[in-house]
Amino acid sequence: MLLLESPKPHNTVEILSNPANGDGSKPQVAPDRGHYEPSAVFLMTAVHMLGIAGIVLYPPSWSLIALCIGSYYIRMFGITAGYHRYFAHRTFRTSRWFQFVLAFLGSTATQRGALWWAAHHRDHHRHSDTEIDLHSPIQRGFWWSHIGWIVHSSSTATRWNNIKDFTKYPELVVLDNWRLVAPIVYATTLYWLGGGPALFWGYFLSTAILWHGTFVINSLCHVWGSRRFETSDTSRNNLWLALLTLGEGWHNNHHHYHSSARQGWLWWEVDGTYYALKLLEKLRIVEKLKGVPERVWSRSGSNAISNTPSTAAELRTAINLIDATESAT
Repeated sequence: MLLLESPKPHNTVEILSNPANGDGSKPQVAPDRGHYEPSAVFLMTAVHMLGIAGIVLYPPSWSLIALCIGSYYIRMFGITAGYHRYFAHRTFRTSRWFQFVLAFLGSTATQRGALWWAAHHRDHHRHSDTEIDLHSPIQRGFWWSHIGWIVHSSSTATRWNNIKDFTKYPELVVLDNWRLVAPIVYATTLYWLGGGPALFWGYFLSTAILWHGTFVINSLCHVWGSRRFETSDTSRNNLWLALLTLGEGWHNNHHHYHSSARQGWLWWEVDGTYYALKLLEKLRIVEKLKGVPERVWSRSGSNAISNTPSTAAELRTAINLIDATESAT
């Protein structure tokens, strides 16, 4: 099954992992070499339909709405802090047990395994908005970048060569190969705790919304919002998407410098993931959160767009008060 076991690598993976083919020609674009995976399309469709059915079978109540929202944001944290900022970019350190917790929590979002996700995301940064970026709205439009690419055969294999730093942990490899274990455990737990209403609102409906909450960063954050920095792609900052995604909407900041644990760089750029990571740092569960180095602020001065702070000094003065407090202590 596509989403239960990781498919074996094929030629598409090799081609997309290299900027050019062996003969120096351009690499072939993934969608021209594959097809939509029926099992992935079925799962995506079924979860949406069951989420809608849940609203009909179990009419909304404040407790069910709260459960849906809570389930959304808890698992969003698994994606943003775990899959993205830890596994893809290694912007902080943690223990092996909490590393597994992050991988398991992210896996409950039913977006495949942490290693699959991070490996593909690293390629996105290498080839952002080029013809071999798997989910560029500039290259292939909204539908493909939002949902088409993830149910396509070109994306199903884990790009193991991109994630060698984590393949030494067998528990992560197992979790990546058996991609539906965590979602099934999560959904079963919800049913055990609250029956049908908890299952339909806490898993099916919440997961469908969570998918779109995550996918809008691919489909909208390269076309909607403002640009502080002149990056080589079309990444943008968007407050509304940042609120939906616990801070991932500050996408232009992130593409300007992706090694920082924070993506909201200024005091008003809300970044819920970073705030939670700071709390976990206080509790000594995570450590060594990477910030934005002075050299990046200095480089920012020449790359900044004119309608935003344009010098390193102005940018540095505008940085979030959290960092100012930390530097003072």
